[in-house]
Amino acid sequence: MKTPVALSIAGSDPSGGAGIQADLKTFHRFGVYGEAVITLITVQNTRGVRAVHLLDATLVREQLHAVLEDIPPHAVKTGALGSREIVEMIASTELPCPLIVDPVMTSTSGASLGHAIDALLPRAFLLTPNLDEASMLAGFPVTDVDSMRRAAEKIASLGVKNVLIKGGHLQGDAIDLLYNGTFHKFSSPRIATPHTHGTGCTYSAAITAEIAKGTELIEAIRRAKTFLCEAIRSNPGLGRGSGPLNHFAG
Repeated sequence: MKTPVALSIAGSDPSGGAGIQADLKTFHRFGVYGEAVITLITVQNTRGVRAVHLLDATLVREQLHAVLEDIPPHAVKTGALGSREIVEMIASTELPCPLIVDPVMTSTSGASLGHAIDALLPRAFLLTPNLDEASMLAGFPVTDVDSMRRAAEKIASLGVKNVLIKGGHLQGDAIDLLYNGTFHKFSSPRIATPHTHGTGCTYSAAITAEIAKGTELIEAIRRAKTFLCEAIRSNPGLGRGSGPLNHFAG
């Protein structure tokens, strides 16, 4: 069997907890060769983001084409894209494999990318919004499991094959809801810790890695969530703010 390859198209986090850095660590942990196309550079640490510098869409396109022509991935994920131009460029690029979209709904200028993200939805094999992102996409507040169900159906009607709404900010257990024509619930006990930086990036990267290996979607999510819970539980306690996860977990 060929070495499985996963590609992340996202921003850089110099503190290593989120973005490209978290994605590559997660790919490696899952035994997948990782590639990275960088969309933006951040100045941040565990205490917050101080600056964001967006790369030109032409440079992002050139990175992407260079990767695709030489080491084509078996799964691709997107994170922070930063501008409408970059979103539309990715939407217009023919990819050889499933696309997992972790939708970041604001640009570097603070403007909403909601309508721009719509261009990616029909191309997405899986969309992984959190509650705020699901609210923006569905057009109503998503605050509990019932509204998660309604939002998932609404978002799927926009052309997405599979919608996984992450309920990490719900009260009680951490419940994620997958909709692919039927509903599938993934639940885990909530872990009381401030060290959750990069949780969304790591979760979607773990799913992407499993998809790259040929794992069926529901099992890929189950394995990714198991890993994520242990990565949060065993976090290394780094930083003076919201610290990173343990990407060695497992």
